[in-house]
Amino acid sequence: MEQAPTAASVPPPVAEVRPVVRSHHGDDVVDGYEWLRAKDDEAVLAHLRAENAHTEARTAHLDGLRERIFQEIKGRTLETDLSVPSRQGAWWYYGRTVEGKQYGIQCRAPLAAPDDWTPPELSPDLDVPGEQVLLDGNVEAEGHDFFSLGTFDVSTDGTLLLYGVDTDGDERYTLRIRDLVTGAQLPDEIPGTFAGAVLSPDGRFVVYTTVDDAWRPDTVWLHEIGRDVADDERLFHEPDDRFWVGAGFTRSERYLVIEAGSSITSEELLVDAGDLRAAPRLVWPRREGVEYSVSHAVVDGEDVLYVLHNDGALDFELVRVSAADPAGPREVVLPHVPGRRLLGVSTFRDWAVVGFRRDGLARIGMLDYATGAVAELEFDEPLYSAGTGGNGEWAPPVIRLGYSSFVTPGTVYDYVVATGELLLRKRQPVLGGYDPAEYGQARVWAPAADGTRIPISLVWRRSFGDPGDAPRPLHLYGYGSYEHSIEPAFSVARLSMLDRGVVFAVAHVRGGGELGRQWYEDGKLLRKRNTFTDFVDCARHLVDSGHTRPGMLVAEGGSAGGLLMGAVANLAPELFAGILADVPFVDALTTILDPSLPLTVIEWDEWGDPLHDADVYAYMRSYTPYENVRAGVTYPRILAVTSLNDTRVLYVEPAKWVARLREVGADALLKCEMAAGHGGVSGRYNAWRERAFELAWLLDVLGLADA
Repeated sequence: MEQAPTAASVPPPVAEVRPVVRSHHGDDVVDGYEWLRAKDDEAVLAHLRAENAHTEARTAHLDGLRERIFQEIKGRTLETDLSVPSRQGAWWYYGRTVEGKQYGIQCRAPLAAPDDWTPPELSPDLDVPGEQVLLDGNVEAEGHDFFSLGTFDVSTDGTLLLYGVDTDGDERYTLRIRDLVTGAQLPDEIPGTFAGAVLSPDGRFVVYTTVDDAWRPDTVWLHEIGRDVADDERLFHEPDDRFWVGAGFTRSERYLVIEAGSSITSEELLVDAGDLRAAPRLVWPRREGVEYSVSHAVVDGEDVLYVLHNDGALDFELVRVSAADPAGPREVVLPHVPGRRLLGVSTFRDWAVVGFRRDGLARIGMLDYATGAVAELEFDEPLYSAGTGGNGEWAPPVIRLGYSSFVTPGTVYDYVVATGELLLRKRQPVLGGYDPAEYGQARVWAPAADGTRIPISLVWRRSFGDPGDAPRPLHLYGYGSYEHSIEPAFSVARLSMLDRGVVFAVAHVRGGGELGRQWYEDGKLLRKRNTFTDFVDCARHLVDSGHTRPGMLVAEGGSAGGLLMGAVANLAPELFAGILADVPFVDALTTILDPSLPLTVIEWDEWGDPLHDADVYAYMRSYTPYENVRAGVTYPRILAVTSLNDTRVLYVEPAKWVARLREVGADALLKCEMAAGHGGVSGRYNAWRERAFELAWLLDVLGLADA
């Protein structure tokens, strides 16, 4: 392989220093790179293009490896494939992918009979009788560098399709309606909406949300199909800047549920689906720190609400109340059990499905309305992830489940409620002779400095030996915010690392939700540093226990996990050979101090309010990566990846961070997608190439570019 260019041989672009002073709580901070925030300034765009050119030059020797990894991903993927059909009304709905095409094609085919609950076994080689193409993403994306669907909803009677399209990456969607009988586009078009719009059960209305200037969904609207959008009616507006809003219909189609929620508080309102212009009815009034969600059912002929809440129940409790009087008596269905974090309840006509987390794994149970008993579904693997999806019907005899592990590809089951039988419908095909038995997964525990035990998931190819037998190249991933758990999930792209001898590991640090709500609480606000020190302690444990060595250890995290990457780079640069930070939240304090920026006020419940609280300011000041870059230390190699149109973590944060890192001599690269959003590029082939770029860089850092 061609020798890698160095920072000395290919000098990086140098961002001009234009000092501005930020003053809060008696603390003056000089920021030389804040001018990079001016997204439309040609000087900023020129700098980003120069950064991209520099990164390309520095990684040009990896072109061949990137292409090999891309071909490996592509070669393991069945490019022309179909999803398992899901039943809704008189149709089976499914998706197609076609070799050479970037985007999915949404289709449907008619049921064989009203009692047909067995999805047809579809083959790419055979025509589907009665197939109707509803939406071809490749057609919709023509002429655009970016394409994403934020809404896809078919009316109950199957005659209308509502869909929302984003062609910029800023997550603002234009809603359109298609007549599925004639194929004609209706004149109704609603720009600037948030994701997740829905059609009313009678097909007469669209319920959608819009965002404010800070990209906060704050208003729910009602559009009558066929009328001018200017006449749309406002159903609900949330004035509190900490709260998001959303709306959707219950599976029973009895109610429209409007939700207003912050990170720690929620409130829900009901509107009768038959009278959407009626005033919304409050379920429970909001109380600071109390979260709840409702699901409608009919039990013994009475409309009831199953309410999942944390009022005096840290890991949540499930109660049942009358839908006519939700503030009335509460019947406890599933009491609070510390360590069993209730995640959600999905109600159907005859029973409900409960999602919960115990011992670090997401689990599923069937709830009997009459007895309140929950029958947990059992799976054989020690590490796995299971959940429900694609269950649009109110009274099905089966429940559609999704299952995966680090070594088992994504699997679709139908669970027969009456018999407990689990019917395998499809397992993600992995071409090239993939054998799960050739790979291992396990969980080990690392001691934190305060004595807390931190779980670490490990995945490896067995032919290279078991982890811990000898130091091995190791790829350590982390997130640790918003109670988001990193689930045991399969990845085709990851095989390109495992097959070159790299062990993949996930540090399930505090701030995530793996071990319940307290695990989250111990990694937020004024305990946020636990997230960072946990990751460092996990890395140190893997080194001390002989799993790896610092020169063989790379780290990765994205978004809030990118903040984690920036923090650990400052805390323990000597532990890592390289760090990959995707859309990293590395200028956290600057962002959280500015209420005019997207999502800032909403985020105060997660990070604290440094604008008005000097203690929070000082605490965030102590860890925000950009402001804590250290001189006199040797940083690992760093690659920061961002997107110009990202509305969640602005491109300016990694751009400033990389410029500051270079001031202290760090070997840092910036890659900015000029037509993408928070999730990166759109289109599956583009996404595969993007991941191949990142994995090639990681392998180069590990000295495995020629492996």
